Amino acid sequence: MMKPIYISIVFIIVILAQLGIPLKMIYDSEDTLMTGTVYKFKTQPIDPTDPFRGKYITLNFEMNSFDTLDSSYVYGDKIRVYIENDSNGFAVAKEISKEPLKINADYVMAKVVNNYNGKVVFELAFNRFYMKETKAYDAERAYLETNRDEIEDNVYALVYVKEGRSVLENVIIAGIPIQEYVE
Repeated sequence: MMKPIYISIVFIIVILAQLGIPLKMIYDSEDTLMTGTVYKFKTQPIDPTDPFRGKYITLNFEMNSFDTLDSSYVYGDKIRVYIENDSNGFAVAKEISKEPLKINADYVMAKVVNNYNGKVVFELAFNRFYMKETKAYDAERAYLETNRDEIEDNVYALVYVKEGRSVLENVIIAGIPIQEYVE
């Protein structure tokens, strides 16, 4: 039979792990927001979302594919999308890879959705923007309507990137944060 001291030690370790893991996740996100590089990702209009999926806006990004002759990318592969800013200040894919590359560029993680005709299609990890329940519907409508207007650079996501971690800070519509836009 285990001695009470061993049970107490195991209990304390479990408690510390339960506290430590969420605190580490929060710290990583805050560190990315404070010291990461901010990128603007252009969005595209999407079909309405399923009402059972929660109170968030589903984002679809213009940067969702990369031309490559490498046919080894298959559905579900986790990839690094190396990014840089274009002349208008929006993020564009510079390179993709399954393994880390020794290049001086920020990257975001993505999941391969398809690979056909020399084009790897991927889904970025930050494709949901959560909001207050009372504003989510109005925000979704404003996002869809404004995005369908096809005004260049009118709707984009502000994403902070650091060492492969990415944090979606806000969605901007016509130069205004979406929370303010819907009010």
